[in-house]
Amino acid sequence: MKETRDSIDDIWGSRTGYEGQWPVRVDERIEEEPDHWVQSACVLCSNGCGMDIGVKEGRIVGVRGRAEDRVNHGRLGPKGLHSWVANHSQDRLTKPLIRRNGKLEEASWEEAMSLIVQKSKELVQKHTASSIGFYTSGQLLLEEYYALGVLGKAGLGTPHMDGNTRLCTATAAAALKVSFGSDGQPGSYTDLDTTEAVLLVGHNMASQQTVLWTRILDRLAGPNPPHLVVIDPRLTYTAEKATVHLAPRAGTNVPLMNGLLHLIIEAGHINQSYIEAHTQGFEELKKIVSKWTPERVEQLTGVPAEKLLAAARILGTCRTLVSTALQGVYQSMQATAAAVQVNNLHLLRGLLGHPGSGIYQMNGQPTAQNTRECGADGDLPAFRNWGNEEHIKELAKLWNVHPDQIPHWSPPTHAMQIWRYCEQGSIKMLWISGTNPLVSLPELDRVRKIIQQESLFVVVQDAFPTETTQYADVVLPAAIWGEKTGTFTNVDRTVHITHKAIDPPGEARPDFDIFVDYARRMDFRGQDGSPLLVCTWKTPEDAFNAWRECTRGRPCDYTGLSYAKLTGGSGIQWPCNEQYPNGKTHLYEDGVFNTAIDYCETYGHDLETGAPRSHDDYKLLDPQGKAFLKGSDYEPPHEVPDEQYPLWLTTGRLVYHFHTRTKTGRSRALNHAAPDGFVQLSAEDAARYGIQDGDMVEVESRRGKVQEPARIGGTEPGLVFIPFHYGYWDKPGRPRAANELTITEWDAVSKQPHYKYAAVRIRKVNA
Repeated sequence: MKETRDSIDDIWGSRTGYEGQWPVRVDERIEEEPDHWVQSACVLCSNGCGMDIGVKEGRIVGVRGRAEDRVNHGRLGPKGLHSWVANHSQDRLTKPLIRRNGKLEEASWEEAMSLIVQKSKELVQKHTASSIGFYTSGQLLLEEYYALGVLGKAGLGTPHMDGNTRLCTATAAAALKVSFGSDGQPGSYTDLDTTEAVLLVGHNMASQQTVLWTRILDRLAGPNPPHLVVIDPRLTYTAEKATVHLAPRAGTNVPLMNGLLHLIIEAGHINQSYIEAHTQGFEELKKIVSKWTPERVEQLTGVPAEKLLAAARILGTCRTLVSTALQGVYQSMQATAAAVQVNNLHLLRGLLGHPGSGIYQMNGQPTAQNTRECGADGDLPAFRNWGNEEHIKELAKLWNVHPDQIPHWSPPTHAMQIWRYCEQGSIKMLWISGTNPLVSLPELDRVRKIIQQESLFVVVQDAFPTETTQYADVVLPAAIWGEKTGTFTNVDRTVHITHKAIDPPGEARPDFDIFVDYARRMDFRGQDGSPLLVCTWKTPEDAFNAWRECTRGRPCDYTGLSYAKLTGGSGIQWPCNEQYPNGKTHLYEDGVFNTAIDYCETYGHDLETGAPRSHDDYKLLDPQGKAFLKGSDYEPPHEVPDEQYPLWLTTGRLVYHFHTRTKTGRSRALNHAAPDGFVQLSAEDAARYGIQDGDMVEVESRRGKVQEPARIGGTEPGLVFIPFHYGYWDKPGRPRAANELTITEWDAVSKQPHYKYAAVRIRKVNA
């Protein structure tokens, strides 16, 4: 064994204080000396760290960071250094499975695919393509999403396509569209090298993007450390480093952000000339936030007025600012409205489009950006507008289908509605790929009942047995990272290539091969009778080249990228084209946004009701490249503590695990570091209920119960925190999935479920 550090105990590694240029530090962990190294990037968070895979005799034996990569300069976090061992887990799925007489039994690929195709054709003939739905992931590769997007939208013509990115980063996309006209992060990770201040809203970066956090830690250790404002109800690793830590009550992000904006406007810390030249909606925003005085904010959120004033002074006077938001915003009440207020802060101050200032409406998953870009979820490829007939015609021409074949007669079906349609019986076949909804969806008892319906034919495509595969009618064994070639895009628009390092085990196949095989067997055709585009692809590179053409002239322009260009060096940011052959660091440098009526990705929504605007509505606004300043007043959560259920519940993630632990739970080191969930309570609440550290605690909501050991301290009184990673595949018998408790409700605009609040009660089960 050779490792540069014990990343389980030393999560972020040693400090290198710096100013201007982040130095190289190559992190490495190998079990044996490799025969050779293969270029890749990490897929265990949304940071997208460049890395190499060490291979010996056809097995992965270790990894190391890529020194030349712009994202991480060689650094890797504990998940990246340890999770690769899951590739060689003894319980990998290696053959297709078909349910016969109530039991899953091994079958051939021919049997499995023939059954899926037969079922698909029967359903299309009897019930139309709208009887088929796809629920995918934020962890496949760009080429796989594009293949899925084309076969679903142009082949079948079903509107029912979404991913677990709906649970994770749908609000990021929605907020960027609302403010700037399209998806796509304005800034760059390099902004952290020079910025004077960092605002983290509902984002525990220290745990969720460990390498990005090392960038901040190294700044804090340097000669010009930035101020940190952290908004989080828990005292996380991130909050411990804050200059000012604001801990609001559950569901009060909007009034808190309104209070900050009010103070900044009132103090005159705004860029009036930028506002007039490049935005719309200032007066209405000012009117809304003016009601949110520090005293009123304190009364509602619990954040002391003096702390709010201290935070506003930092955010109003810094010359450069980086802001990030994640699930504490996206999975809470008024998600899109709150995320938009973060955008408003930068627009009011004119802190966009130049080094040191940027917004990361963060992703939680490694390839969530590609799900949104490629059309495998509720969006159209390359940030096209489903309400724009010309955009539909562009896609139809690229795919050689009639425009009416592409579903665009109403907003695309979001994930929560897809599951509702399954429950009602209008969706009769659901194809799940690369995700484990029986741990990750809210109100799990309801989801179990849906997936077990005799009327629903379920296909699950995964690499491991999970809580979800056990309910499938067909299980398809999939290849994973390290076993296939493709590309993916991180939060700051950096595109990486990952090359195949080893063969997948047994008969497992890449998702790309499975999707193309399905399209060919379905015999999808273009309008001239020739095979549909996806049926002509032989390799992932064929799909990537087709994707490049799909992006030409769009905000996420990939036309200057190629497999050859991405191989051998660093990842490259989009847009990358003739104008920007080496990628573009910042968007909107000229203050011109993607809001022109013929170019924008959306015509917008009402932030309170989610009602979409029409083309004619948008035409009246006529933004002509200006950004939107959109205010929103407070709406209370729809479930609040009461006498029966007196405590708030919130859920979240841990540094050692990713999502439902499908991979990280199969790493001995990561699982040993965090083998179980817990119930985190304040010392005050623990004393009230007679609970001590380690006591088994039952948490109950109106929807279910879980039992977890207690962990005391680090959260506000009245708030219970449970990590959501844990299901029962490795520990049957004890209910411990946090989502047994959560509510079936979602944001009006982004349709992202609310995991950050629910009313619960607790009791000690034993010591």
